[in-house]
Amino acid sequence: MKPVWKWSIGVLLALILIVLGVAWYYSRNWKPIVETKLKETVKNATNGLYSLRYDDLDLNVALGNVTIKNAELIPDSAVYRQMVANKLAPNSRYHIKLAALKVRSFNLWDVIKNRTLFIKTINFDSPDIHMIQEYHAYNDTIVDQKSKTLYDNIKDVFNAVNVRDIKIENVKFKFSKIEEGKSSDIVLDSIGINVHDVLVDETSIDDSTRLFYTKMVEIDVPGFTYDLSNGIYKAKFDRLKINTQEENVLLTKVEYSPKMSKAAYFKTRGQNVTMVVLKFDTLRFEKLNFKQLIDDQQTIAEHVQIKNGSVSLYNDKRYPKKTVSKVGSSPHQQLMKVQKLIRIDTVLVDNIDVLYGEHSAKFNREGVITFNNAKGTITNLTNDSLHLQQQKQMKANLSAKIMNAGNLNVQFGFDMLSKDGAYTYKGTLGAMQATSFNRILKPLLNVEIASGNIRKVSFNMSANDHRNWGDFRFDYDHLKISLLNAPGSDNEKKGIASFLVNQILINDSNPDANEKYHIGKVNYRRVPEHTFFKTLWQSLLEGIKQCAGISKEREAKLMGTAEGAKNIVDESKNVIKKTGNFFKGIFKKKDKDEKKEK
Repeated sequence: MKPVWKWSIGVLLALILIVLGVAWYYSRNWKPIVETKLKETVKNATNGLYSLRYDDLDLNVALGNVTIKNAELIPDSAVYRQMVANKLAPNSRYHIKLAALKVRSFNLWDVIKNRTLFIKTINFDSPDIHMIQEYHAYNDTIVDQKSKTLYDNIKDVFNAVNVRDIKIENVKFKFSKIEEGKSSDIVLDSIGINVHDVLVDETSIDDSTRLFYTKMVEIDVPGFTYDLSNGIYKAKFDRLKINTQEENVLLTKVEYSPKMSKAAYFKTRGQNVTMVVLKFDTLRFEKLNFKQLIDDQQTIAEHVQIKNGSVSLYNDKRYPKKTVSKVGSSPHQQLMKVQKLIRIDTVLVDNIDVLYGEHSAKFNREGVITFNNAKGTITNLTNDSLHLQQQKQMKANLSAKIMNAGNLNVQFGFDMLSKDGAYTYKGTLGAMQATSFNRILKPLLNVEIASGNIRKVSFNMSANDHRNWGDFRFDYDHLKISLLNAPGSDNEKKGIASFLVNQILINDSNPDANEKYHIGKVNYRRVPEHTFFKTLWQSLLEGIKQCAGISKEREAKLMGTAEGAKNIVDESKNVIKKTGNFFKGIFKKKDKDEKKEK
């Protein structure tokens, strides 16, 4: 072997020995330094609110690896209470436990030379995170004092810290909300979190491509069920996925429903309070502003998609209903009352079945009306007053198959800034058989449509808190109804009463037999205790009645159902009797006259 090679190998071996020696020295002597500095940094960065504890710190400078075993970030309750007294406490605090924290492949030379820390990966092993939220009103006020950034807390040690990937697997998360001294909890298990490209330096906090120093956060939460504080309802989903880079949130198999059967629900409530059941296969937020959501609990998104599901509403009139004024409680007015800002450009509704069911107290049966395969858009859904100064209309353009038969199209326009809740609605209903409505008419009114062809319905209405008005058109023919006896009677239908109703009270077509076309001129004054949707229905019903030729006098007889039918029959019998007597008198008189002539 040539001397030059011997010399080169000798130098290389010497360098390796020097590096190993330096690594060994720093591993032994930096450990207490790092431990002290780490705990000091945590304490100072949190104003003494948190302390860091762990069983062991394994530092390998040569490989750039650090492992902290059984680490725990502990909030100091005494310090927190003092911060509350000084109006400095945050709304949220955390208690975090880790089986291990593994830092891999950091470069010691960059730390020494440039005060820059680059880390390839950080792994959190089986974290147990307890988040405690306690609202403090003073956090809503704007203060002049600028809060410290994360960079402000590390700049004395590092010029920059960059972590390529953070993996947090098998997370157990508990969220406790404290209100008026009472705590309610949500527990999630087996959460997966991936964080990519974390950069903390002087300018990264203002980087619009980053969310709190990160390029991307991915969160995957498996299904969970949460019992709401009222003890009646539960909320659940099958999976939650969040991606901050794509600004998307996806929930699958979402459900909001009572924890009990329909019968048990109304028995528990003890009154006729609407039971709500919501089920959606897909609920997706697109282009969601995560920073506003986290910082200010503001929901700002470009699109929300609600796909493949159902909305079911039930009432039971066997129970008393609390009579309170519903004026000022229309959907758009309720949105304006929400304290936190909401601004969604477009809500996309796709294949949602809407059902309303009501149990009759009089006939002890449940009637149902359905709007199948509802789809459409809601635009400018917001309570942002500044935004509404530019565009004050929230619009909904929706379509569905009513009773899974007729094509219904409706457009709503809501004046979000109107003091008296002004809105408009117009729409059309295509051809269908009127008998489809027996699913709600027969159980609730004990009335049945025997036949009827609906050719077309159209309406154009305006409304506010006190009145609904506009034009209603109803084209139909061969309409016949049957009045029914009480359930359980041997003879189901009231034949004579039904005949008289069809002959006397309603027109069997529009245009009617005299070729007169009836247009409903609706001017409906709202009953204050009626809800938005009941008021809307009552105003359309007034249009239907006018088109069917039902005057107020006719209606008074018809709407009494069984009792009204009896009155109709009695009156009809009297008329027939009087008519018969009249003709009898004529013929008797004629017979007498003939006898006299003979």
